[in-house]
Amino acid sequence: MKIVALAGSLRRGSFNTALLRAARTLAPTGVEIEIATLHGIPLYDGDAEAASGVPDVVQRLKEIVRQANGVLIASPEYNGSIPGVLKNAIDWMSRPAADIAKVFGKHPVGIVGATPGPAGTRLSQTAWLPVFRALGMVPFFDRSLYLDRAGDKFDENGQLVDAKTRELLERYLVGFAEFVRRLDRGAAGSPS
Repeated sequence: MKIVALAGSLRRGSFNTALLRAARTLAPTGVEIEIATLHGIPLYDGDAEAASGVPDVVQRLKEIVRQANGVLIASPEYNGSIPGVLKNAIDWMSRPAADIAKVFGKHPVGIVGATPGPAGTRLSQTAWLPVFRALGMVPFFDRSLYLDRAGDKFDENGQLVDAKTRELLERYLVGFAEFVRRLDRGAAGSPS
């Protein structure tokens, strides 16, 4: 099973990217997590799309998402909502509109998030739900992970060192992998 992971931050020391790196190492047997980058994606501009089409960097990301069995998003919370850099990438990937179903439709999507603040990323994760609905994705709701005070949970090298968080992340990944398997079986016409 292949899961594509997207971090909603471009920062080199991003806690959300670090969370995805930890997820990659803690993934259940048989699950590969590929962390895709958002670097190089320009701001969406309808005039630029009309003149030059969808940029190659976006086309590559669309193909990675299309071929994955599921999508795992690690989203920071900016001003009580979603980060613009990830929303921008998804807006580009939804172009042309005829590609939405091929890229996103019926894809299982999980969302986690990390923040240095005390409130976690509940507002951001909730704010993503209308976007997932518009794209036809199927959100995973069985478990949640709202990582607060992330600076205390990662070391200076971005390694997850908090045992409780590791355990929560492992449980989340096991549940998400089973959710993806159930949806894959359902898509194949097998009983779930």
